[in-house]
This record gives sequence, C-alpha cells and structure tokens, in this order.
Amino acid sequence: MIISVPSPAELPLLRDLERAAGEPFRHLGMAPVADDEPPSPAELTRFQRAGRALAAYEGAGRGGRPVGYLLWEPVDGCTHIEQVSVHPDHARRGIGRALIDRAARDGGPVPLTLTTFAEVPWNAPYYARLGFRVLTDAELTPGLRAVRAQEAALGLDRWPRVCMRREPSVRPIDPVHG
Repeated sequence: MIISVPSPAELPLLRDLERAAGEPFRHLGMAPVADDEPPSPAELTRFQRAGRALAAYEGAGRGGRPVGYLLWEPVDGCTHIEQVSVHPDHARRGIGRALIDRAARDGGPVPLTLTTFAEVPWNAPYYARLGFRVLTDAELTPGLRAVRAQEAALGLDRWPRVCMRREPSVRPIDPVHG
C-alpha cells in the first residue's frame, strides 16, 4: 500500500470514497450520517495544499483510485484527525491504521486526537484497539471543545460521541503478532 498526499485531480475521488464509507451508518439507523455531505472541494484543497490530506492506494504505486483517506490538522499542540474513511470494499485490511500511523509520523512526536461515535463498532471501539483512550470532559482542551461544539451544531450529538487521544509513545495492538 502507498500512502501519500493526493493530487488536486484526485480530490473529487475522496468525496466519492466518503459517500461510500458513510453507507454502513445507514444500517445502524444513522441515515443522516450516511447522507452527510463529504468535505467540500475547497476544504479538501485546503488540507491537500497544507500536506495534511493523505490517501491510501493499493498496490505498489499510485496510479489507481484511493481506497482510504485521512485529513488532519494541528489542534492545541496535537495532531487532530479530522476525518478518516476507508471504502467498505477495502475494510479490515489495515488501511485506516496505516493512515493514522502516517498522520502520527507526519504530525511529529505529539499526541493524536480525534472525535468519534462512542457506540459504532468501527469508531470508538476500533480506535481503542489502536491505542486511543476516551478523554474525560475535564481533559478536553479549548480546541477540542470547539470541535465538539461544531459537531453538536451539525446535529452529530444525536448519537453518543467521545473525544479520544493517543500518546506518541503508544503502539497499537497488532492483531497478528500481539
């Protein structure tokens, strides 16, 4: 698998990928999440130009369509994962983990943070397996509070959400090698 910053021409493919990645939410009774509009072309361009958009490509070279992507930005001294999505046809192959580990490397030796749905199996429980822990309200930084406020304004608090953090020294659990 190759992970790199996508080209400007590939950004529309990320929007298509996001739509496909949202479909499994529909089966959990979360149709508004499945129907949510992907990041706009302008948002994707902003992340791409800053080098904070990553795309995963299967095989030995770029040439193909992205099968996963991640957007990150600095928030309160941490590398905050704004979005990570993997096409359902490519799930359970370590693509999300590889994207997160690459963001951790690119962001430097600082903690990773993210916000996610607490009860969706491929959200908080998955991130916990990758070494993230749920933050208490007292641990939320001003930037994370702002992220959560924006999510609430978008209606995402309709389902339980949490903020999570992974320290730079934490290694994810390798399901094959322990």
